[in-house]
Amino acid sequence: MDLGIEGRIALVSGADSGMGKQSARELLQAGVRVAITDVADGTLDEALQELTPLGEVMAVAGDVTDANDVERIWATVRSRLGDPDIYVNAAGVTGATGDFLDVDDAGWLRTLDINLMGAVRMCRQAIPAMRAKGWGRIVLFASEDAVQPYTDELPYCASKAGVLSLAKGLSKQYGKDNVMINTVSPAFIHTPMTDAMMHKRAKEKGVSFDEAVRSFLDEERPGMVLKRRGRPEEVAAAVLLLCSERASFINGANIRVDSGSVFTLAG
Repeated sequence: MDLGIEGRIALVSGADSGMGKQSARELLQAGVRVAITDVADGTLDEALQELTPLGEVMAVAGDVTDANDVERIWATVRSRLGDPDIYVNAAGVTGATGDFLDVDDAGWLRTLDINLMGAVRMCRQAIPAMRAKGWGRIVLFASEDAVQPYTDELPYCASKAGVLSLAKGLSKQYGKDNVMINTVSPAFIHTPMTDAMMHKRAKEKGVSFDEAVRSFLDEERPGMVLKRRGRPEEVAAAVLLLCSERASFINGANIRVDSGSVFTLAG
C-alpha cells in the first residue's frame, strides 16, 4: 500500500526504545526521513545505530520538560532535515504510583510535566510550519488509562486524559489547515516500561516474571481478551496509518490498540 509519505520529514520523541522506536522504524520503511529524540542516557545512540540501515535518520538528545531543550531539538532537526511534516509524541513515563493519599505534589507535577506538558511544548514547535505548508500529521500517545483510570496510577491516568483532550482541541483548531491531529491508546505493550513494572510485581509477589505477567492480565486487565502483552509493532502500525496520506479524513480520533482492555464504548 502506498502511504503517500515517501520523502516526508518526521520527528519522533521517546524514540530510544519501545513504541517510539518502532514507530520511527515503520516511518523509515515507508520512505520518510526521520529524526529521533529522547533523553541522553545512552540508549538513544543504540537506537540510532539500529535504525540507520533503514534510511535517512538522525538523533538529537533532549528533555521535553526543558523549554530550551525543546527549542534546540527542533532547531537542530530543521537545520539538518528541514521542518518536520510529521510529529509523533511517544515520550512518556509511568510516573508516580501508589495510593492517592501517598502521592505528593512533586510526583504529580513530574508526571504531568513529561506526559502532558511535554506534548504541549513539542506541538507548539510542530504546528506553525505544518500550517504554513498546508500538510501535517501529529500523533500523540495516550493510553487506555485515559478513559479507564486505575487507582494506583492516577497521575499517569490524568496526564493521558489530558493528552486526549489536548489532541481533540488541537484537531479542531488546526484541522482546517490540513494538519491532522490524532491519538493512539495502547494497553500493556511489551516495552522496557512494562518490563520494569513486571519485574517489580514479580519481586513483590515472589513469583516468576512470566507469572507476574499472567497474574497482572487476569487481575488488573481482564478486558484484554488476547491474554498477552501487545507488541510495539502492533501499535506502530496504527501510528503509521495516522501519519500517512491515507489518514487525510481522520482528525481528532483516538485509536485503541488494547486487546479490548477498555470495557465501554465511550472515550
